[in-house]
Amino acid sequence: MTHLLAPLHGIADQGILFPQELLQSEAFNVLATFVAINTLLYGTLAVAKILPRPRLPRRRRYTRRETRSIYPDGPI
Repeated sequence: MTHLLAPLHGIADQGILFPQELLQSEAFNVLATFVAINTLLYGTLAVAKILPRPRLPRRRRYTRRETRSIYPDGPI
């Protein structure tokens, strides 16, 4: 199995190298921009999922017309 990987030994040490023309092409720039935006989007979603949800104050739907206190003149 190692004799099959022998030609890739020099490439694996340095990483995959692309030609200069490919790195400066319009298609590569579009792909790189898409990957950058996608990374920011998923990073933002991950951070938003970690943070606690904001609690909005709830409105009271009704106000009692009469006091339910044992003191008849107490606040409603």
